[in-house]
Order: sequence, then structure tokens, then C-alpha cells
Amino acid sequence: MPLDNSESACFQSKGLIKIRGDKCWRDLTCMDYHYETQPVPNPMSYYMHRSPWWFHRFETLSNHLIELIFPFFTFLGRRMCMVNGVVQILFQVVLIVSGNLSFLNWLTIVPSVACFDDASLGFLFHSGCGAKKAVLEIQKEDAAGCSPKPTKGMFIRRVVNISLGVLIGYLSIPVVMNLLSSRQVMNTSFDPLRIVNTYGAFGSITKERTEVIFQGTLSQDPKDPEALWEEYQFLCKPGDVSRRPCLISPYHYRLDWLMWFAAFQTYEQSEWVIHIAGRLLSNDSTVLSLLDHNPFQGREAPRWVRGEHFRYKFSQPGSASAAQGKWWLRKRIGAYFPPVNLEGLRGYFQSRNWPHPHIPPNKS
Repeated sequence: MPLDNSESACFQSKGLIKIRGDKCWRDLTCMDYHYETQPVPNPMSYYMHRSPWWFHRFETLSNHLIELIFPFFTFLGRRMCMVNGVVQILFQVVLIVSGNLSFLNWLTIVPSVACFDDASLGFLFHSGCGAKKAVLEIQKEDAAGCSPKPTKGMFIRRVVNISLGVLIGYLSIPVVMNLLSSRQVMNTSFDPLRIVNTYGAFGSITKERTEVIFQGTLSQDPKDPEALWEEYQFLCKPGDVSRRPCLISPYHYRLDWLMWFAAFQTYEQSEWVIHIAGRLLSNDSTVLSLLDHNPFQGREAPRWVRGEHFRYKFSQPGSASAAQGKWWLRKRIGAYFPPVNLEGLRGYFQSRNWPHPHIPPNKS
């Protein structure tokens, strides 16, 4: 049961977007940055980031081989197809161990299982199992040259399989042409039903990590130098420099993931960030359930909330900072969005048809 063309092309397109994207994929330096700047690092990322330079070069080169060369093994017979399956699965396991992209990695493992036929997966079943026994009998008959008499159901299934193969092949023509084009477009669907598409992650690698930190205060005046600003903490993304990176495999905290994107955009490009700020101003339980720490738990809601922009770097293992329990070092870049309060956000919310926290959703 080999991978079909579209599944194999998926692996290759991920490699092509990298080769044609960021220069660091061509000079083999992308892994110098990846572990520190990936969406949600885990504890192993901290140590992998400090690997020797030659190991990072080896990682990047291996990535190219696995995504660009090994998928062709799918079409070189049963044994080579299985080799590709083993390599692809091991590759995803390494990625799962070294970062919190694992929901993507688990999904990628699924089509790789198709590289293995019934005989190669037989060890997973008991010898007395009816399904395995039936498969062994069919294989024995095939080896003896005894083919079962075709039935109407077998004929219909064969027609359906061939028809689907022809359909996928036809729809894949623009996909293949796109892959060969010097102006390749990624993450794009080529038909209304999205049966075929091109997919690619991390065509470019961010070279530094920035984070948006939400802070709230009970002070009447946000410009008061004596105002105490207290930080909210997300479930997994970096915030408190002394908090160990988390391990969430195979789960996916979508808000933490989106905050990674917001950090290298502006709040005008990610207006939902202001929506969250408004919800924090009202101690909204729905939004707070997506956070790890609310500094105003059991207290009145903050009067002001602001977003601060910080640059984060892993601390050096064995350094004074690490000895103090700091996993991260951070430096303030500036304000991400200015202090806002609920009354000031009223017009902003209404202009976007967002329900204002002071107004019930079904009332004006």
C-alpha cells in the first residue's frame, strides 16, 4: 500500500519551500536558530540549541535529504518504500522530542504508515487473529498463482480506485507545474474542493525570538511611574524567564501558537490581540481559562492592560543566569500596544461588531 503521488509530493514540497526560501536553508545554518525561535520550545530545545555548529549543519543537510530525496524511494519497490517510511517516521519522532510542533509531526506520521504493506505489519497481530490468517492465505494463494474469481464488488472497487487515481493525477498537474516553477507558491489549494494543494512549513526561519507580554495594573493612571504592572502567563509560550519550557506533546495550545505570530507583526495586523486585552480587562473566564496565571485572580479586574514587546534568548547552560534558575534572558524592545481600558475600547469594539464586555452579547 504505497503512498500516492499527492502524499509523496507533500514531503517534497516542504523541502522545496525551504530550499527556495530562506538563505539559511542553503548555507545550512537554519538550525542555529530554529530551536530557540520555533513557536513553542520544549526543555530539549534548550539543550539542542547549544549543539556544536557541525551538528546543526548535519541536521539541516539531513532535513533536505529526508524531504527531497527519500520520498522518491516510494516508487522504487516494496523494500525501498518501507525504508522511506521508516526514515520519515524516525524524522518526525526526532522533531517531536525536540520541540512542541508535535501535532504536525503526529499528523505527518499517518501517511508514512502507508509505506508498509500487510506483510510488514503482520507482527502487530497475533498469529491466530482471523484478519492475519486471512491475509496469509491470500498471500499464499497469490504466491501459488491462484487468483480468486473476480466478483462484482471487486470490479466496482477497482473501477473506483482507478477513477480516483486518474482524478488525483489530473488535479495534480498544476501542483507539479507549481513545484517545478521558479515562482513556486506554497500553502495553496488548486481546486475548489481542496483535494490537492501544496504545503510547506518554515520556508523562512526567524533569527530572533520576540514575545508579546500582557500586563495589567490597578492604578488609576497608567502613566504613573509608581504604577505596578503585573504579568499574565500563557500556558506554554515563554513569559516568566524562570519558568521551564513546557512539554505538551501531542497537544496544541492554539492561542500560544498564535501569540508567536503576533509577536513579529503589529497589533494593527493582529487586531484579535486587542480583543483579548478587552476580555482581560473584564476578567473574562473564557479567555482566562486559556492562560496559566492571572495576577488578578480573586481580586478586582485591572483598570488598564498593555502589551509589552520583549526579545528573548535562551540562557547559557552553566552560566550565572542559569544558576539563578533562568531559562531565558529577555530585553524590552518597547510597547506593543499602549495601555487601554474598557471605556476607551468601547468604540474600537463596536466598530468591529465585537460584543463589549460591559454589554451582554444579545443587547445593544
